[in-house]
Amino acid sequence: MEILIFFIAHWYLSLFFQTFFLHRYAAHQMFTMNKFWERTFYVLTWISQGSSFLSPYTYGVMHRLHHAYADTEKDPHSPQYSDNLFDMMWKTKNIYNDILTGKANIDPKFTKNVPNWKFLEWLGDRWISRIAWGTLYTLFYIHFATHWWMFLLLPIHYLMGPVHGAIINWFAHKFGYVNFKVNDTAKNLLPLDFLMFGESYHNNHHKFGGRANFGIKWHEFDPAYPFILLFNALHIIKLKPNNDLNYM
Repeated sequence: MEILIFFIAHWYLSLFFQTFFLHRYAAHQMFTMNKFWERTFYVLTWISQGSSFLSPYTYGVMHRLHHAYADTEKDPHSPQYSDNLFDMMWKTKNIYNDILTGKANIDPKFTKNVPNWKFLEWLGDRWISRIAWGTLYTLFYIHFATHWWMFLLLPIHYLMGPVHGAIINWFAHKFGYVNFKVNDTAKNLLPLDFLMFGESYHNNHHKFGGRANFGIKWHEFDPAYPFILLFNALHIIKLKPNNDLNYM
């Protein structure tokens, strides 16, 4: 039971901060927040993603590139230009590292207002940080696992952030249904997104890239949106009045 609770908690906490902070804030600026809260969410993202910490700056830039060049050769992660899921993940990793290390030549319009706390970006990307988090996950499993097969879940913990990204970037461009005609292959992966915290409404998001609520139809409940409304009501964030418009 402890292993199940830990896995579910890690899955959804990591996913929440990826969709709320990295995606909807860093990449799309659907809402604003002051420097104190920005750094608070930086730390919470590092804690929740742990060994698979994704740089908010790099994620934000790369995701803007994805929207600008979806399903073209310039797309950082399109199934149209990869032989399989793992090939796409490897290409994404290389582009991610090039942006992170400053090797990529990025048009300034893709970096405008993307948060960049250099210390946390540096810390989260250090191998000592990643190994330390991975060690904590492993020790937890050693203490609480009751069957050998439970240890097969550990690689997902180690790579939680990239796993979440790959599910959407691969499967939501291959399978699902379409609400809107867009200039790419984005689809809504699940009619009721219990798995990906609203991220699987990918076709909706590609149609309305700046809309804070990813759900459109009556059955498309976006679990992240009530938290956004709560944070807005508590003045932790400020939703932009035009958040239903495309970012680019």
